[in-house]
Amino acid sequence: MKIDDLKPAAGSRKGRKRVGRGAGSGQGTTAGKGTKGQNARSGGPRHPRFEGGQMPIIRRLPKRGFTNIFRTEYSIINLDTIAKMNLTGEVTAQVLREHGMTSANKPLKILGRGEISGPLVIKAAKFSKSAVEKIEKAGGTAETVQK
Repeated sequence: MKIDDLKPAAGSRKGRKRVGRGAGSGQGTTAGKGTKGQNARSGGPRHPRFEGGQMPIIRRLPKRGFTNIFRTEYSIINLDTIAKMNLTGEVTAQVLREHGMTSANKPLKILGRGEISGPLVIKAAKFSKSAVEKIEKAGGTAETVQK
């Protein structure tokens, strides 16, 4: 047996449907598109959101709310995450960035979930009240720095 003798099993490969190739093909005249109507025409069916020309629902619904373009987004980190890193001395946004814990170019906010064991000097743009209490209870200081 040679490679050019190989053929698929009989009946395993089905030919593609050739529509619009005469009445004898079984798919002539309307080519399987039914009789008349928008979907039978060239340009075919519209996109799924098309509602027949009526005002689309996305444009009928009221737009509500307000987005403050001057909002400051903070990079948030909890005390338990800092405790897991076993840092000593001074903890700043730069140190946390180097460890891959915060995203760049966002001011840092420290939240109070978890506990820290040793005294740390933590410098951040903002602190929650519980975070400040827990840092000072552990003998450290929470210093607020400019963004």
